[in-house]
Amino acid sequence: MPTTDSADKRARLNKKKRARNKKRKERMKTIINEFEEAVENKKVDLAEEKLRKAKQTIDKVAGKGTIHKNTAARKKSKLERRFNELAN
Repeated sequence: MPTTDSADKRARLNKKKRARNKKRKERMKTIINEFEEAVENKKVDLAEEKLRKAKQTIDKVAGKGTIHKNTAARKKSKLERRFNELAN
């Protein structure tokens, strides 16, 4: 239990931030999984659309500070490589 008022407020804020970050990460993972599913089904047009959406979402999550920018770059690069394997 927090002792001071400021520690109590910080705990409340951390709880809100944790919930917000968890929601963003879950949304990002869901979109990435949709892309992976399109790649596995060898649907190039759908995969291209999902890739665009996934990259956009990853950038938004990184921009908000939920994930590091290098982590975002690595995730986008991995998705791009998967798409290029499918397209070629």
